[in-house]
Amino acid sequence: MRLAVQDSRTAQLLFTPAALLSYVSAFTTLEPGDVISTGTPGGVGGSMTPPTFLRAGQVVETTVEGVGTCRNLCVPPR
Repeated sequence: MRLAVQDSRTAQLLFTPAALLSYVSAFTTLEPGDVISTGTPGGVGGSMTPPTFLRAGQVVETTVEGVGTCRNLCVPPR
């Protein structure tokens, strides 16, 4: 089953992607594949009733319009 817990758009960021890239590149060299974490939209599982957290076997998908989708499989801790 596919459940969208968090859903937002880059247009809702406080700073534009260009401004974020400009800021970060002022103090570090960015390489292809680098990720800039900007925070999280509403829908955080810990604030739900009951709290909902990721479990092993679930897939997290992050999509940036016009760029692509990154899929990550949750695995149990070692």
